[in-house]
Amino acid sequence: MSLNKPPLHVLIAAPRGFCAGVDRAIKIVELAIERFGPPVYVRHEIVHNRFVVDRLRGMGAVFVKELDEVPDGRPVVFSAHGVPKVVPATAAARGLDYLDATCPLVSKVHRQAERLIEAGRHIIFIGHAGHPEVVGTFGQVPSGTMTLVETVEDVAMLDLNDSDNLSFLTQTTLSVDDTAQIVKALQLRFPSILAPRSEDICYATSNRQAAVKSIAPSCDRLLVIGAPNSSNSLRLAEVAERSGAPAKLIQRATDIDWDWLGTPSTVGITAGASAPEVLVREVVDALSERFDVTEEIDDHEPERMTFKLPRELVA
Repeated sequence: MSLNKPPLHVLIAAPRGFCAGVDRAIKIVELAIERFGPPVYVRHEIVHNRFVVDRLRGMGAVFVKELDEVPDGRPVVFSAHGVPKVVPATAAARGLDYLDATCPLVSKVHRQAERLIEAGRHIIFIGHAGHPEVVGTFGQVPSGTMTLVETVEDVAMLDLNDSDNLSFLTQTTLSVDDTAQIVKALQLRFPSILAPRSEDICYATSNRQAAVKSIAPSCDRLLVIGAPNSSNSLRLAEVAERSGAPAKLIQRATDIDWDWLGTPSTVGITAGASAPEVLVREVVDALSERFDVTEEIDDHEPERMTFKLPRELVA
């Protein structure tokens, strides 16, 4: 043990970091740059992580807000969060080559929404207003056929004409516990509401929250590596706090508030689904400069999920 540094046990959650959908989306951009040469345009951040976006920008990706910023003749990639139907339709009308990096689990929710509307149901969608995934899902169905709720209180305020013909879907990156409460409120108020065949909150979101619950009771402080606009990362910090560990969301090691951290015995670390492992190692290295660190990985639920790449990039 170092005579100069206080001891610190670092408890690292697993699973953490990249999920299969994020890994696929990043590979799509990388392979598109390799196949077509730079610049390759990307509508919105491919995933919510500045480090990842900056690295891809350095390789030749150009991130834009809308398609009208993409010049004719250049390929464009749609982000992992999904896009409204009008976006690929507009790209096709312009003759643009486009690659859809929407997470397959988000695409599954899109298909469910289409089928429910075709069956004549109104959808109550549980999600966060303005999040790209919510915007993309609402853009799959005609206006007025879907209603957003964010809280249990929103459920009480619903004023719907046909309460016997309802269904619900959810954003894939929500708090598992909060969503369960909202679903319970919906089912109490609308007993005949149709639930999705399987839970929409994705496996990676559920697993990462469960992993944080596993380590939080043992931690004096918990660091969540992720972007402030990353829904799943924000939820991890909330889960940690509710599980008894004061938590901070940081983008990388330079964001650590050392005064807040203090001199703990055990610090937990996790990373949102868009945060690469290199940032986890960066945080551990920063802690090692001030503490005599021992590491432990708490492997809660090993993940082996992978998603296929678009045929255009692997042919």
